[in-house]
Amino acid sequence: MKQERYEICLSGSGGQGIITAAIVLAEAAGIYGRKHVCQSQSYGPEARGGTSKAEVVIASKAIDYPKATKLDLLLAMNQASCDTYYRNLKSEGLLVVDSSLVHQIPTRRSVAIAFTLIARKEIGKELVANMVALGAVGQLTHVVSLKSLEAALMAKVPKGTEKINREALHAGIRAAKKVDLKALPKTITQDEEEEV
Repeated sequence: MKQERYEICLSGSGGQGIITAAIVLAEAAGIYGRKHVCQSQSYGPEARGGTSKAEVVIASKAIDYPKATKLDLLLAMNQASCDTYYRNLKSEGLLVVDSSLVHQIPTRRSVAIAFTLIARKEIGKELVANMVALGAVGQLTHVVSLKSLEAALMAKVPKGTEKINREALHAGIRAAKKVDLKALPKTITQDEEEEV
């Protein structure tokens, strides 16, 4: 991790496993990566279908404010969450979307990976799209080691689901390895912000 504080927001709809993914990420950074970490979450009153977001703040020093204020990375697992939280990104922040469900991407400083489609076709269960996305986030950010991410995942998932969750995590890592972050614009331009 090159910077002292890294802010991530994972967002989508209830039932997509956003909060579980955030908890695994936070535990990977804090327990296995020995970094300072804060994790918070909010979701709508609906158990499924309502909005859901979880924030993870990872730092090399003690965290003085636990909430994300300007995101380094936003994961949007549906269009509504992309539209709602996109403006919280730093100018050099990265938007990562599930291209299976997000079709209007507000910036070229983005990575679009079909997490839901990968989960359905490669793993055989759409339910693990959150772990496909988590693997991609781990690969794209390097704020936690992939070894720590897998260890935290294996400690968190229900007994009997380890194999499918590990496969999903690695499918996301493989998909993200194909992305060339250097080819993206360095910042979200003012013109793009005005178009949104």
